Amino acid sequence: MTSTATKSEYLIELEEQFGAHNYHPLPVVLERGEGVFLFDVEGKHYYDFLSAYSAVNQGHCHQRIVNALIAQAQKLTLTSRAFHNNILGEYSKFITNFFGYDKVLPMNTGVEGGETAIKLARRWAYDVKGVEENKAKIIFAKGNFWGRTIAAISSSCDPSSYKGFGPYVPGYELIPYNDLQALEQAIKDKNAAAFMVEPIQGEAGVIVPSNGYLKAVRELCSKYNVLFIADEVQTGLARTGKMLACDYENVKPDILILGKALSGGTMPVSAVLANDEIMLTIKPGEHGSTYGGNPLACAVAIEALKVLKDEKLSENAAILGELFRAEMDKLMAETNVITAVRGKGLLNAIVIKEKSGKTAWDVCLDFANNGLLAKPTHGDIIRFAPPLVLTKTQLMECVAIIRKVILNY
Repeated sequence: MTSTATKSEYLIELEEQFGAHNYHPLPVVLERGEGVFLFDVEGKHYYDFLSAYSAVNQGHCHQRIVNALIAQAQKLTLTSRAFHNNILGEYSKFITNFFGYDKVLPMNTGVEGGETAIKLARRWAYDVKGVEENKAKIIFAKGNFWGRTIAAISSSCDPSSYKGFGPYVPGYELIPYNDLQALEQAIKDKNAAAFMVEPIQGEAGVIVPSNGYLKAVRELCSKYNVLFIADEVQTGLARTGKMLACDYENVKPDILILGKALSGGTMPVSAVLANDEIMLTIKPGEHGSTYGGNPLACAVAIEALKVLKDEKLSENAAILGELFRAEMDKLMAETNVITAVRGKGLLNAIVIKEKSGKTAWDVCLDFANNGLLAKPTHGDIIRFAPPLVLTKTQLMECVAIIRKVILNY
């Protein structure tokens, strides 16, 4: 570290020199988090308006979740599934009762949850629906994003995800999002096993479908004996103002994928939930994970779910989300910089018009300079997803920061 370099500059240079160049983060080096705040290595504090892509719904370092993690870490962290552990059964009972399913298959990351759901759907198609071996099709919506494994990018229509990584996984079909006619046409196919969809497309820029879309998806999937897989890794766990985004239309997917905030941001934990007819098609030895269902993750996930319910974080997200969008609509009316405002609960986005060579990236740099962290996606979209423990007073302070930057853009 040179005498002229800041600590942040030194640490960023270390990453650049010794780490893979697969991310392009804002030039902020964070070392501590508390509730809705993050602190960098120079001591500056920021409002977190990304929440680690909605993994920190309960706020940074929530004391109850951290206490559960410490207590379990001092007793037992990992056994693998070669043996039983004393927490997995309790966790399985808790989460299945919490969401109303027969069984849970525990994994670690959201993308593993997606892969698990696809394997379940294919096996169900062969064993239950009677699809000819190796002919099962999974239908996805264009604009989907559920990770960067080969299976995940094979369903992508974004070149930055898939270009240069082929050949791709067969048996996938893409249709337009929020298009029921296209969905019906696709799932009429006797080989259609499942339709996997985000209730709100997060990475695509918080794309909210028409009212009634999810209800119609449920009805069509039931009509054609096709599984409805809801990818609620980002939209679930109180983020959109309901415990699940599917709850807005009172629909229950056949397979539910959860992740991110399932651990309150403390460690990778994901879960796939389904009823017996689907889940029990996979037999011992046919799917698993060394860390999936580890006792540390189970203890943390139980507490993370309890915090969401006890602190009424869904309700808070619904109330503050309405207020935030109203304030953004006002701002859009005052300036020609914002061209769209959309979202549900505390998962929101604005679309920024390029101006004098400046883009959404420059806006996010200005946000950071003024004490608010957000990140652009797809060039012109800024997603806003603060921890759900945010208060009305804090929200209005953040609105003031956003207003100041946008009006000076």
